[in-house]
Amino acid sequence: MAIWEVMNSGGWMMWVILIVSVIATAITLERAVALYLGCRLDTRRFLGRIIKLVEERDYAGAIEACNLRTRHPLPAVLLAGLSKANRRDKEIEKAMEAEMLGHLPRVRRGLGFLGLLGNVATLLGLLGTIFGLIRAFSGVSAASAAARQQVLAEGISIAMYTTAFGILVAVPILFAHNLLSGRMENILIRVEEGAVGLVAALGARMQRDAPQQPMDRHVA
Repeated sequence: MAIWEVMNSGGWMMWVILIVSVIATAITLERAVALYLGCRLDTRRFLGRIIKLVEERDYAGAIEACNLRTRHPLPAVLLAGLSKANRRDKEIEKAMEAEMLGHLPRVRRGLGFLGLLGNVATLLGLLGTIFGLIRAFSGVSAASAAARQQVLAEGISIAMYTTAFGILVAVPILFAHNLLSGRMENILIRVEEGAVGLVAALGARMQRDAPQQPMDRHVA
């Protein structure tokens, strides 16, 4: 049976589910490119380089190292912290937190809606099932004895096709949502680790640079 015939056999709800699948596919592809290609960065190596430059007091080099052509939020967050390197830890943390909050909508964009589409596809399949059963039983009661079998078969066909198609669309959407959400969480965790590491490195540098207080000597 051709795809066109399957779609028609499932009724108009099949086309609604198909539209949901097209929208979900577009969002999945856009998010995959943005989170895996656009945010590609060896965060451990990058953070290690920044901390080493801070320990060497090469702040200009650390700032220059943050000017990367990547959409990963870590360089921008660390750059915000480095711009406040001569301030207190609280001010450094606030600067990086504000920068991170500015990147959150871009990192999370579309993922909540993608999960919603997965649930919607399942519910649309169940709704198509209900419509098919309603059509089957109402048609049987109104049809003649000779036509009842055909009407019942058409109604059950609509119910089964929409249920199967709804689940078939929902499973890949939910899988993609889980995969992309994991990537998003990994990005945010790496940024938090980088921010904590930078604050610790700057704090250690300030302690080393602080003048040592002479010890009091008591002469007996």
